[in-house]
Amino acid sequence: MAEKIVVKNVTKVFGPRPKLAFEKLKQGWSKKQILEKTGQTIGVNQVSFSINEGEFFVIIGLSGSGKSTLIRCFNLLNRPTTGEILVDGENIIQYEPGQLRKFRQEKMAMVFQQFALFPHRTVLGNVEYGLEIKGVKKGERQEIALKAIAEVGLKGWEDQKPQQLSGGMQQRVGLARALANDPDILLMDEPFSALDPLIRREMQSELLDLQSKLRKTVVFITHDINEAFKLGDRVAVMRGGSIVQIGTPEEILNHPSDAYIEDFVQGIDRTKIVQAKDIMQRPDVVVSLKDGVRVAIKEMEMNGISSIFVVDKERKLQGIVTIDDAVQAAEVGRPLREILKDDYFTTTEDTYIQDLIDLGVKTRYPIVVINEDQKVLGLIVRSSILAGLLRRGKQEE
Repeated sequence: MAEKIVVKNVTKVFGPRPKLAFEKLKQGWSKKQILEKTGQTIGVNQVSFSINEGEFFVIIGLSGSGKSTLIRCFNLLNRPTTGEILVDGENIIQYEPGQLRKFRQEKMAMVFQQFALFPHRTVLGNVEYGLEIKGVKKGERQEIALKAIAEVGLKGWEDQKPQQLSGGMQQRVGLARALANDPDILLMDEPFSALDPLIRREMQSELLDLQSKLRKTVVFITHDINEAFKLGDRVAVMRGGSIVQIGTPEEILNHPSDAYIEDFVQGIDRTKIVQAKDIMQRPDVVVSLKDGVRVAIKEMEMNGISSIFVVDKERKLQGIVTIDDAVQAAEVGRPLREILKDDYFTTTEDTYIQDLIDLGVKTRYPIVVINEDQKVLGLIVRSSILAGLLRRGKQEE
């Protein structure tokens, strides 16, 4: 996977003597010592990492951790004191003003917590603003803006002013404005933190749906560990201007790098983090329609199971048969297709355990994990769901 953004030894110092502060950093001084002795503030401390193209990369930290300072280095709203930021292999810190302006207009867009909408403009006027600045003709820019508005679920609200919208809707306008410019990279600085919990969860889900279609490179800032783990392909945890650990949500949960990370993730609800793909079993024990009833009986007897899923030659799910129905069918010569049942549950591999609990309670069969073509990817037995709940319980103790 290609690297979209590479951050190399980036440090950001606030104050009139940044070089002095950086020298003290190299000598091992702490942020607190530097502030007390020199009056300089270390915002970001010698950070290095990379972000892949199309990745949803989340940076999380408490207030004062440096996360918002860091994301503003990506578009040079905060110009790093030292280090390099490579985007598609180019060090943007070396850009001339004209290059930087073009970069911000075409390659990178930012969504803020405060929405940053123009109150005198309509939804359409706000969304098309960036295109207007770029000199795109009115008809073309409005067509693009209307498409972006529809993508974020605001079709029909084009002529409303921001003050006529709810907080969640205003945030959608900000997102649509960013998408209208069709940037490669989307920077999102705590965009949902001002929303109430219900709207916030809805926006998170909608953002994931959009990302599955658009595959932008997203850098997302949050202080909410549950939000970070729900959204992020990978998560970087910051503390005191430095990155403490980078990994997938599962890697950070299962292999915290130090005591700080252990405390940081303590009490997190794994059922909102672990997905079906993490607990499903390989679908080795299935039969094909062409195999017939007697093969189905043999497979169930060999594996000690009382039911088995049936697929076609392309491994698309057709149904389930029980041992009792199969034995009766064999006695009278009925084909496998005629005894298929459909009273089972299916799910997709990105479904969270919290959404599987009720299904596991209601069904006597395994839950089938399928893709959009109805092909069987895996099976989830009730014990796998229970194991996820037990792990959560241990963490809460």
